Amino acid sequence: MPDRPRLVIASGNAGKLREYRDLLSAAGVELIAFDSEVDEVGESYTDNARLKAESALAKSGLPSLGDDSGLEVEALGGFPGIRSARLGPTQTERTAELLQRLDGVPRPWTARFVCVIALAVPGRDARFFEGECRGEVVPEWQGEAGFGYDPIFLVTGTGKTFGEMPPEEKRKYSHRAAAARALLESGALSKLSASIDKRGR
Repeated sequence: MPDRPRLVIASGNAGKLREYRDLLSAAGVELIAFDSEVDEVGESYTDNARLKAESALAKSGLPSLGDDSGLEVEALGGFPGIRSARLGPTQTERTAELLQRLDGVPRPWTARFVCVIALAVPGRDARFFEGECRGEVVPEWQGEAGFGYDPIFLVTGTGKTFGEMPPEEKRKYSHRAAAARALLESGALSKLSASIDKRGR
């Protein structure tokens, strides 16, 4: 029986790694964590996702997945967006900085989470998959689950922040889950399995 194809997840973010292991558990691939330590110098989520995926591919020689995601607040013109991870060194400091910038701004603070996944495979152009989740930022933490801005992001129609949702519930709504579904539905990971199967025969 041939081995499962290996897929590198180009991230050192423990929260992201847990989510991808969950989201791609039925994909028939062996997920390998690999922090390529790439500076996110791109001007878009797509740029940064490509940088991560292609760097991991170059260093590992294996099909690699990179992603970039961010929170875009309408009242702040889409800020922090691709700079979402740069507002402070810790989750507490990042959320506090964002809320400080919103101080005095009328609510609701409508917002959306965006995620772009890049899949880099040897000998092929990178492919991209996007997902989003709409909601609003709330002024105080609600819940302790998740990571990043999850405890202050109230998901439209649920009455809950991501911080209040167990993983199986978050998977129904999250931007990363939507991007992962697009990846799975594309059949790109099935082609990796087919390639391994042919070599194993």
